[in-house]
Amino acid sequence: MSSPTLLVVEDDAAIRRGLVDCLALSGYRVIEAGEGREALRLVLAQDLDLVLLDVMLPGLDGLEVLAELRRSRPALPVILVTARGAEEDRVRGLRGGADDYVVKPFSSQELLARVEAVLRRCAERPDAVGCLRADGTRVHLERREVVRADGASVRLSERETEILAYLAACRGRAVDRKELLQRVWGLDPRGLETRTVDMHVARLREKLGEEAGHARFVVTVRSKGYMLGEGVECEG
Repeated sequence: MSSPTLLVVEDDAAIRRGLVDCLALSGYRVIEAGEGREALRLVLAQDLDLVLLDVMLPGLDGLEVLAELRRSRPALPVILVTARGAEEDRVRGLRGGADDYVVKPFSSQELLARVEAVLRRCAERPDAVGCLRADGTRVHLERREVVRADGASVRLSERETEILAYLAACRGRAVDRKELLQRVWGLDPRGLETRTVDMHVARLREKLGEEAGHARFVVTVRSKGYMLGEGVECEG
């Protein structure tokens, strides 16, 4: 298996060289860019596995690059690099589709751990799913509609639809609550205690016409989180 290819986007040449060397010594294939438009060109031209993206860039900044990147490569993993104290940038980045972030200054061990975790989490992220089906019930994600086997139709909220879509994108593995908070709500889960995910799942199950103990679409995995039921068929 070939090594993952990473794009490092950083305008400071010395910092960029340090990042490139660190990742290359760990076995990754690394390409680099010093500004946003060059990064977008490389994203379209290269077969990338992950982008390490500094927020503070000249011209097109990192958050603008992220927005453009999400339009052209919505499933490509992105880790933001932010300055200490720039909480607003981190929140905007997560809500804009970043998979994680690291805060300057950081150690090489932390950087590598975050890269490995994001690559592992996104390694089998499949194409987007348009419809889910199980036991006669169909969920049309684009229309945000559940059509039950008895013909009854129920509307889903945007958040309920996003939960199902994310579980479908990660089918085959359990997704913990912190990951859902980060990827669906766009929140930093570190140090955050909330029952928001469980309450949304409970309402979603009610609309799907299923109970926690007999779930078909959203299955609880003890001590891990939630996953899409094995019997659910996914269509494009």
